[in-house]
Amino acid sequence: MRGIPARQGLKKGLVLAFAVTAGLSLTACSDIDAMFGDDTSADMSAELPPDAGAAPPTAGFGAAPSAALPAASGGAPVATITPITIENGADTGTAVNKTVQSLRAQVAGLQQRLASNSARLAELRNAGASAAGAYQGAKAHITTRLQVGTTRGNPELVAQWNTAQSQLDALSANVNALNALGTDVTNDSSTAHYALDQIGATYNVSGAVDEDHRQLRLLEDETSQTIVMIDRLLRETSDGIQRQTAYLANERSNLTTLAAAIKSGDFFGGGVGTSLGGAGPAVAAGAPLVVVRFDRPNVDYQQILYAALNQALQNRPGANFQVVAVSPTRGSAASVQIAQTTARRHAQDVMRSMTDMGVPATRLNVASTTDPSATASEVRVFVR
Repeated sequence: MRGIPARQGLKKGLVLAFAVTAGLSLTACSDIDAMFGDDTSADMSAELPPDAGAAPPTAGFGAAPSAALPAASGGAPVATITPITIENGADTGTAVNKTVQSLRAQVAGLQQRLASNSARLAELRNAGASAAGAYQGAKAHITTRLQVGTTRGNPELVAQWNTAQSQLDALSANVNALNALGTDVTNDSSTAHYALDQIGATYNVSGAVDEDHRQLRLLEDETSQTIVMIDRLLRETSDGIQRQTAYLANERSNLTTLAAAIKSGDFFGGGVGTSLGGAGPAVAAGAPLVVVRFDRPNVDYQQILYAALNQALQNRPGANFQVVAVSPTRGSAASVQIAQTTARRHAQDVMRSMTDMGVPATRLNVASTTDPSATASEVRVFVR
């Protein structure tokens, strides 16, 4: 995936610089929570609550969009599990034969549970496919509308966002059900291995006739086949859990990014922390990551800011940021004072945009200064 490309021709008054440290590995950012700061789109916070699902703490500002559906979306089909028939044997009347009959009933019960659990897995994968398809449909609708342009906090997109969120919650429930299935299959596997051990031990019990040992050999083969099928079902279940868990983490992050984009009415593009194909050149120490010059009303800086944060967090996933309000020193004392107040207000706006994009407030701090060379209020964002 790509980060958000800079627009053709930067807006007047907006200067962008990427602070890149050479030699650092490109890793996805972590330990970042999605936060929705207060802004002019007050209704949005009510409609788009922070994710209360089972998303890990990393499911905020930083994961790449996932193009593929999870395990439940189809892909490789569930391995067909066809239970075998456990053959009955004649009652020889010996104590050993009674043990054989008890073990046979135990293995037959395992075969019945194997068939039931295989059907459960198929049902869960179908349910996951349905939820993933509905989620992708809602997500595609949102991104399409944002791509062509829409209003801030568009209620239609908010409704689609809530639909997407509910489908991810359904996928979370699906993962929980898969975990429960995995526990049941694991227990059956333990039972089957124990039964196989008991069969082996029964060979050494005295008082058996040849027919008892013939039945034991047959049951031993049937139990070994049962273990193979149980292990295969367990592997299918485990693979599904891993794929869906990774898918959920990525898509919850993407949903957080979409929430901020809906609030601003602008498309942010790929998730922060996604690969951009390598690090850029190093810049001088102390150079700002982004400089936003507020020399006119309604400066549009969100896209550039998002792209810069994306690049910075690729190189330093644990980075903190300092937002500096810079005011000019020209004019009367009253003018300087007004400029300082204005610059601080702009800095708060930039910080709010950063938290909307998912940067935790704990990673941000704000400062203010003056610059004789500045001709208008500026906000400079530094990586610390």
